[in-house]
Parts: sequence; C-alpha cells; structure tokens
Amino acid sequence: MSTFTKPNHIGRKISRIRELRDMKQEALAQALGTNQQAVSAIENSETIDEEKLIEVARALGVTVEAIKNFSDEAAINYFNTFNEAVNNTGAFNFGTNHCTFNPLDKLMESVEENKKLYERLLQAEKDKNEYLEKLLAGK
Repeated sequence: MSTFTKPNHIGRKISRIRELRDMKQEALAQALGTNQQAVSAIENSETIDEEKLIEVARALGVTVEAIKNFSDEAAINYFNTFNEAVNNTGAFNFGTNHCTFNPLDKLMESVEENKKLYERLLQAEKDKNEYLEKLLAGK
C-alpha cells in the first residue's frame, strides 16, 4: 500500500485552503448554504463539478485557479519567504491585502489632529472666560 497521495485531489486542496483560512467545515457549510456533512463529502472527493467549485472558491475567498493550482509547497514557500512572485503566478492567490500606508503614521496624524482640536477648544474657553470677566467688570 502506497502512502503517495494524488497531487490533483481537489477535495484535499479545498480542505487545506479552508484550514489555512482558519475556517471550520461548519463555517464553509454555512457560506455554501449546506451542512457540515456535505462539506466533508466535498473535501473527500477527488473531483468536483465546475459549478460547485466556483461556489466553494467564492466562499473561501479565492479563485478557482488558486484551488486547482494549490500545493502545500507553494503555501510553505509563500509563508516562509513572503515572496510576492509566488502570488503573482496565480498558482497561489488568497487575495492578500497590502497596506499602502504606515498605520503608525496614520495614528500619529490623528494624535496631532486631536492636539490641534484640544488647543482650539482651550482657546475658545479662554476667550469665553475673558468675555465673562469683562461683563462682570462692567457692572
């Protein structure tokens, strides 16, 4: 008996992608409008019809090509090197988001804006107190 697994077992690929997405079978079942047993059957299937594969890909947030071309080796290379070249081949695409700004810069911008607002509020209070003192002095 061989321990060699077929490299194009679509169900196993779906299972691995689901696990990498930190999704339980129940969550995938809910996204597909089915039950956990149906997802288990899909993941144990060597092949799957194209229409169902499109639904599964949409529920997992990946492309059909990403499922078809998925390999553990590509996933390991991706996570070990964070090399976008793997992602650009279309062989492994989880639709990653890339930040176009530094979150700390945005935080510091908001801190500076809050300081400016506080200073304006403080000045408004000083002006109000000055006005009230003039009114009291005039009586």
